[in-house]
Amino acid sequence: MEEFYRNKKVLITGHTGFKGSWMSFLLQSLGANVTGIALEPSTDPALFNILSLDEKIDSRIIDIRDLESMMRVFDEVQPEIVIHMAAQPLVIDSYKNPVYTYDVNVMGTVNICECVRTHPSVRSFVNVTTDKVYQNNEWCYGYRENDRLNGYDPYSNSKSCSELVTDSYTNSFFNTLNLAVSRCRAGNVIGGGDFSENRIIPDCVKYTVNKEIIQVRNPNSTRPYQHVLEAVTFYLYLAMMQYADKNLQGTYNIGPDESDCITTGSIVELFCSKWSGAKWNATEFNGPHEANFLKLDCSKAKSILNWKPLWNVEKAIEATVEWSKAYYEDQQDIELVTLKQINEYLEEIKAWKESS
Repeated sequence: MEEFYRNKKVLITGHTGFKGSWMSFLLQSLGANVTGIALEPSTDPALFNILSLDEKIDSRIIDIRDLESMMRVFDEVQPEIVIHMAAQPLVIDSYKNPVYTYDVNVMGTVNICECVRTHPSVRSFVNVTTDKVYQNNEWCYGYRENDRLNGYDPYSNSKSCSELVTDSYTNSFFNTLNLAVSRCRAGNVIGGGDFSENRIIPDCVKYTVNKEIIQVRNPNSTRPYQHVLEAVTFYLYLAMMQYADKNLQGTYNIGPDESDCITTGSIVELFCSKWSGAKWNATEFNGPHEANFLKLDCSKAKSILNWKPLWNVEKAIEATVEWSKAYYEDQQDIELVTLKQINEYLEEIKAWKESS
């Protein structure tokens, strides 16, 4: 990927978020010309600020609901690759503010699609959604890309709508252009630098750093957990592959192997085994509906794109704990820690590709 992305003009929406910050840092380390469109970071501290990304990339603080401002950025930058990740990303917050959630996640997608439609410089476009877009029947097997879309809560449903918007633009406009378009449905991502509220691993880190017992709601719910580098690297890999061959465009699940689809209680127990002194207990949760059982079938990506997950859930937790301890306890240079993990992951990709 390094050779492909060197000097490529890549535009990311949501670059100030957790996944967006990892992707931006990865891309600039590969030599890409990165432009980001997003709001200010939503947490304090924020990985975007810790990595000083405003000094490393072309960062534009713009609301994706502001079509006119986005158009000006596209006019100026003329991006070749667009990765759309900006969203209101939390289920609980979507219950608190459903109108805002739909406005950002649906109309924001309309706006990014309109920018892509009117700028022929764009050759590859990836819309990142979520594993929660599926109608969740609590099946014991993984959802496939052709299963029904019908997210339950406002967040999940708005991301289902985002996919429908992208499909409509693809059928109505994009198919006639020199442009490849894909939608990616990712499982739960974990990694160092996620300071979000109401996410299990950030909560584990927060409680442990404060020397408190981790409080876990829904310890029996099953989710597909993967390191953030698995997800962001796949988005970039897909963007690169479909750039060269439009026939590879489509809809792809991206998640771990089935053995890494584990319960919330199991992943917290794994976290505690990696961070000495961490303890947890289950707590009653009387909040809004959350799915109990969710898996992804990623055989399409494995078959068509010759991809596979490299870091299992134990390695993902180890890397998260390593990063978090470096930040909170060891006062290490976080940019070096982040780059070390990126280089380690890219080396594993290279070794696997050479051996396959």
